[in-house]
Amino acid sequence: MNQITEFMQSGLLELYVLGSTNPEETAAVEKMAAAHPEIRQELDIIGQTMEDYAQAHAVKPKATLKSLILASIDYIERLKHGEPAVTPPTLTSASTIADYAPWLNRPDMVLPADAEAIYAKIISATPESTTAIVWLTGIAENEIHHHEYERFLILEGTCDIIAGEEVHHLSAGDYYEVPLHTRHLVKITSDFPCKVILQRLAA
Repeated sequence: MNQITEFMQSGLLELYVLGSTNPEETAAVEKMAAAHPEIRQELDIIGQTMEDYAQAHAVKPKATLKSLILASIDYIERLKHGEPAVTPPTLTSASTIADYAPWLNRPDMVLPADAEAIYAKIISATPESTTAIVWLTGIAENEIHHHEYERFLILEGTCDIIAGEEVHHLSAGDYYEVPLHTRHLVKITSDFPCKVILQRLAA
């Protein structure tokens, strides 16, 4: 077995493409690639093969992930700029829209014209609970929660929350808590975004 073949079969090229080589190994691979076209070609093949594999086995992230990340960034930036951390009321069946007036009346708690299907503004976030104003259009995909209670207070618009085999028709002022371990989805039934207070509490 010649030196080039042995080098190609050492596993070092795969580690290099993955970014897992140490500085000495990296230097060795780059030196061999500069001196031998077949090494450069093998690196290209390995890179393409790994990319093809990643594409074929990619898991599509939940639609809610992007909105959650953006809402979290927005909330952190607001805190950095002096917004005090608050403890909003806990959502219960006795909650009213007026309970959340201090946040609903704020000029920055509005739906942008270019918002996507799910848009959120976080009111409060702690390890025990997260409370947000959320605007939904279309259908919010299936979820199931084992370690947190998810509660809704409808502010504007209408929606159906389908939890297990039950369908709950909700409109402004209505409250609903999703049972633990129950697969559910939210289907918007109004012609405009359904605006809700969404609260998740640790179980």
